[in-house]
Amino acid sequence: MINRPEKDEFAPYYLPYVNAVPEGDIISILTKQLEDTKLLLKEVTEEQGTFRYAPGKWSIKEVVGHMTDTERIMAYRLMSIARGETVSLPGFDESLYVANSSFNDQAFEQLLEHFSVVRESTLVLLQSLNADAWLRKGLANNTGVTVRGTAYIIAGHAMHHCKIIKERYLESKDFPK
Repeated sequence: MINRPEKDEFAPYYLPYVNAVPEGDIISILTKQLEDTKLLLKEVTEEQGTFRYAPGKWSIKEVVGHMTDTERIMAYRLMSIARGETVSLPGFDESLYVANSSFNDQAFEQLLEHFSVVRESTLVLLQSLNADAWLRKGLANNTGVTVRGTAYIIAGHAMHHCKIIKERYLESKDFPK
């Protein structure tokens, strides 16, 4: 089992994500999280997918697209560091990525499938790593991060957004029925 990362294995702003991840095997947690995410979102209609809980906030479709983009980027960072990359991997502007996406034009089912495929790819990658790779440290956005830290960031980030979807979107009094 992979132990929880130490605080020096990721940037301080990721601490809430890492702390949100429950104790246990990270691969099992990520696997269950995929099932839970699909269960949470399986009944969302196309109309509901474009719901925003407040002006200027992302739609549910955009949140799911953002979750997918972020996981893809984090998995790339994770793989690069696991393979011994020594250059700092670039950061990204999440708002710019969403603004330049076509998430609201895509079918919600397609967005959920996209998230699922990216998560399954992340899981296959993690399962392929040996013990040394999990502890390798590299640079992402000019900040030190380990493979293990990145795996926990992936899990915590998805948990954060699923909680927001549940509390601010699906449970909103204005959510279309």
